[in-house]
Amino acid sequence: MMKQVPFYLFIIIGAIHLAAVTFGLESVSLLSKPLIMMTLAGYYWAQTTKSDYLFITAMLFCWAGDVLLMYQQAEIFFMLGLTSFLIGHMLYIFAYRKFRFRKSINTLLPTQRIRYALPIILAGTGLVTVLYPFLGSLKVPVMIYALVITIMTLQALFRFGFTNTRSFAFILIGALLFMTSDSLLAVNKFMTPWPFASLSIMATYIAAQFLIVEGVLAHPKE
Repeated sequence: MMKQVPFYLFIIIGAIHLAAVTFGLESVSLLSKPLIMMTLAGYYWAQTTKSDYLFITAMLFCWAGDVLLMYQQAEIFFMLGLTSFLIGHMLYIFAYRKFRFRKSINTLLPTQRIRYALPIILAGTGLVTVLYPFLGSLKVPVMIYALVITIMTLQALFRFGFTNTRSFAFILIGALLFMTSDSLLAVNKFMTPWPFASLSIMATYIAAQFLIVEGVLAHPKE
């Protein structure tokens, strides 16, 4: 029962934060946002008998990105937040390679890899193409970030056949939702702000991080 406490805290904190951004409760949003990844990391720690410190470190950088982006109106904080998430994604890439079997069970054929990877690549490059005229001095950092998150998602895709179905599906869907959340954030910041943007960004982000953790926990030990 005690092992589930961090999970319930994560759900409660996540719901409070989504309500706060929906109704414009800025002080509640600022207090709750840093607790999302903290409670999720606590959930991961409680559910595994042998924590992977690379994965924990990736979550820590995502937490730092969350905190820094709360002050993204100042360009320096946006850049620091972007860098923190960039490092987090790079660590996720390496972590995904750890949470897979040494030998494949039924991996994708080369033609299948290309076919399934193409929509992900097009989504990443397409968004940068659309945003490019609006990025100003941030063109290079945003392009690098888009490249890394695209590779992170492809790495999740290429775990097929190297883990069980549950772990593969959770991590891939989580990675895709992470791409979606970052895409929504970029469009809202650089192009066209829209109502309930913060709710959409944070809902997809929270779901993404939870599914990635669940996918890591679901990977069987060899």
